[in-house]
Amino acid sequence: MVTVGIDPHKHVHVAVAVDERGNRIGKSLTVKNDGLLIVALITWIRSITDLTSVTWAVEDGRGFARRMADGLLLAGQDVVWVPSRLTAAHRRLHATTGAKSDVIDAVAAAHAAIATPDLPRHHIDQRVRELRVLTDYRSDIVKRRTMMINQLKALSHLWLDHTPGDMARAKALIAFTTRLDTANISTHVRDTIATMIGEIDDANNRIHDLDIRIKELVTPLTPNLLAVTGISHNSAAVLLTEIVDIKRFSSPAKLARYTGCAPIPVFSSDNERHRLHRGGNRRLNSVLHTAAIVQTRYNPAAQQLIARRHDEKGARGARRILKRHLVDVIYRAMHTDQATWQHQINTCERPALT
Repeated sequence: MVTVGIDPHKHVHVAVAVDERGNRIGKSLTVKNDGLLIVALITWIRSITDLTSVTWAVEDGRGFARRMADGLLLAGQDVVWVPSRLTAAHRRLHATTGAKSDVIDAVAAAHAAIATPDLPRHHIDQRVRELRVLTDYRSDIVKRRTMMINQLKALSHLWLDHTPGDMARAKALIAFTTRLDTANISTHVRDTIATMIGEIDDANNRIHDLDIRIKELVTPLTPNLLAVTGISHNSAAVLLTEIVDIKRFSSPAKLARYTGCAPIPVFSSDNERHRLHRGGNRRLNSVLHTAAIVQTRYNPAAQQLIARRHDEKGARGARRILKRHLVDVIYRAMHTDQATWQHQINTCERPALT
């Protein structure tokens, strides 16, 4: 068995092959992240080994490595995702003290894959892939819109008593334009600000269109997840595209750790306590935080939970308990939704009786 560890980057990926005992074989490969990436990787591994069973262990940087993982999977290869914390642990274990390089990280990813056989495997679901493109694009537009609004407020010194989110609504943009007409500024500045307002309005329209498309795609996939208070269509899309296969987490506790919602025990001076986990997938953590805020406002059961734990844990501690409870609810809902998918797929693939 040969395992290839890959340390992904924006412009290049570094690959190293190791055998079943963790010893390096052949030379490492630094390959450009372009259209010939998959051909280069397959040609390189075939020059090292003639084995058809090769596991590609990719450090979990899915923003840079997702296209490569899709290509390898479509080429018939086995691809697993290695969490960065596992790579770091094996790098400290095997590398020289303080040493770090792309090759060392690739070797550490391969060692982690050998030592952890139940790592999540990469797979492609066309519906989830389509949702991922839309949600990632929407997230990018929202970030750019916030940057434009902040820049607009800084240049115009108007609307300073409002948040960037206020300009996400057409009525607020009209009110801002009205204030601009009466402001004592030069023509060139007025024209520049008017152009920026047009860009913000265009971003608002694109986000609105994406919201409609995302809602159409995610509604039939996550009916039980959408029934959870605080989970919007965009939140459900993020949960679905980031987790994909809920079965890769054998328990809600593992999902909680992955999302950064699992309190970490701390033992000091015979005093057992817990601290906040600042790791995990921050995008999922943000979704859960928003859901917890909404539940605190509108869900009576969540309000009772917060009230029971407030005196003991404080406001933040009680909200963290609520987030951990929400992980269990989301875990069960996604399991139910995924079982429905598989039933539909099996029904469609079942040959008709003649």
